[in-house]
Amino acid sequence: VWAQSGGLGLSALATPVFWREASEERFIMTRFLPLSYTPEVAEALRTGGPLVALESTIISHGMPYPQNVQTAQEVENLLRERGVTPATIGILDGVVHVGMGPQQLERLGKLGLACKKVSRRDLAAVVAARQNGATTVSATMMIAHLAGIQLFVTGGIGGVHRGAEESWDVSADLTELGRTPVCVVCAGAKSILDLPKTLEYLETQGVCVAGYRTDDFPAFFTPHSGLPVSCRVDGPGEAAALVAAQRQLGVSSGIVLGVPVPDDLAAEAAVVEEATRKALAECEAQGVKGNEVTPFLLKRINELTGGESLRANIALVKNNCKVGAEVAVALAALQKRSPAAKL
Repeated sequence: VWAQSGGLGLSALATPVFWREASEERFIMTRFLPLSYTPEVAEALRTGGPLVALESTIISHGMPYPQNVQTAQEVENLLRERGVTPATIGILDGVVHVGMGPQQLERLGKLGLACKKVSRRDLAAVVAARQNGATTVSATMMIAHLAGIQLFVTGGIGGVHRGAEESWDVSADLTELGRTPVCVVCAGAKSILDLPKTLEYLETQGVCVAGYRTDDFPAFFTPHSGLPVSCRVDGPGEAAALVAAQRQLGVSSGIVLGVPVPDDLAAEAAVVEEATRKALAECEAQGVKGNEVTPFLLKRINELTGGESLRANIALVKNNCKVGAEVAVALAALQKRSPAAKL
């Protein structure tokens, strides 16, 4: 039996009641649901090593097999090369996995769209029915916090959709950020969203929106949206200090760490952004409204770029992982030097 103080650093709501080892993975049964850890994730939690959570929707719904599995492995290896343990989160046969081995990634990749897309709303239903699920930003944040993981890297967060005054289409990512203390390292939100309303909503939810070496909120492929962030951090040390301070203060909301697109991706990012502007103009000209807007835009952007938007998206995720790895290493070092930073 592992307690929060001397065990795997789980949240108080997830006090484990038993532990057993299997050949490839280890299981913790919490009061609410079973979490299955790979040995490397369990060891990182036990020792306080650098650790980053990853979502699984990009594997099942983001691209076809086998490209999806190859990309997932590349992202995980990018973190390992920097001394950080990756924890890809997903659900197989009703078991929530915190970290997935090669066979599990392969299975998830082959399932593809047959795998349910799981947000916080869907988590209990998928676990109860022993189904397979790929976690979105909201579900990944929830499970990461339950497991004691403070950092999560993804491409971008969802937001308030254009036309939300009619459709009420607001991503569950925003409400999750308002109630789950996890730092989400991302390239901000896509410019197809209503960014001013997205930032207003995050402010209402008490979410710290930090710019990584920038004062502007990144808009995915656009480094500068012209909208201010609530604070700025200039490097991994400052970002780690922010995460630790938020934890020490007991702030229950999360952090968005917005990472601008780097210069070496600027050319291909500009192509995608131009396609986005064209798609938005077509959307307005054709009178597309409500919940039909986002599917229309994503499909049209992919057509206009000849599929290049996906490649640029992957490159963006990898850049976010590099930043997330640096912050994870700095955070682990800070918490080892100062036990109070773990509170």
